Amino acid sequence: MDWFAEWFNTPYYHILYKNRDNNEAQEFITNLLKYLSLSGKSKILDLACGKGRHSIFLNQLGYDVAGVDLAPESIEYAKKHENEHLKFFVGDMRKPNFPHSFNAIFNLFTSFGYFSNDEDNLKVYQAIYEQLLDKGIFVMDFMNVSLAIDNLVENEDKEVDGILFHLHRKIEDGFIIKDINFQDKDKNFHFQERVRTFNLNYFENIGKKVGFSLKNIFGDYDLHEFNVKTSPRLILIFEK
Repeated sequence: MDWFAEWFNTPYYHILYKNRDNNEAQEFITNLLKYLSLSGKSKILDLACGKGRHSIFLNQLGYDVAGVDLAPESIEYAKKHENEHLKFFVGDMRKPNFPHSFNAIFNLFTSFGYFSNDEDNLKVYQAIYEQLLDKGIFVMDFMNVSLAIDNLVENEDKEVDGILFHLHRKIEDGFIIKDINFQDKDKNFHFQERVRTFNLNYFENIGKKVGFSLKNIFGDYDLHEFNVKTSPRLILIFEK
């Protein structure tokens, strides 16, 4: 089983990251929508939606939203929030689940770069392109790899809900790798996260390859200009 299919579907993933800043996420969505000027009737796909925090907020703002994620447990949780204009589905981002259906597709919070085979990354972009309506917008929110590598913390211990997580990070074979070790109920666990060290040039090339036009690049959730040395994020706005 791929690491992401196993790790994202465990309760421990959600425990470790339970303190993610929802206010920051909502402010980002608000800034993004102001910039994009999407009409209230727009249909949005939240690709790799997790438990649906972005999807739910988008729906609260009045949009028709679909959330797709590979982890059944996350989708089961997200489905508790469904309504007529908010639906969640288990799906693989490499496959087009809803061809020619959306005005915008969002891939947020570094939910990309997991695959060892680069053909899989191309499949994701092709699937996104196919699921967008003409002139549709694709937003890719990735880490700024240069800053992440410069500030890499090799070892970190983090206690959450009584579980002590031992985190070890390294750069290897074009991946930022995080090993996660912990003990719960007298049992030892080990999981791993692997994210490719993709830079701006990579995203420009793969977007162009499938037919996207790159409209803008931002470096943080306030949508300031991207600076490779100082920006925490790499946010790309593509148009079909």
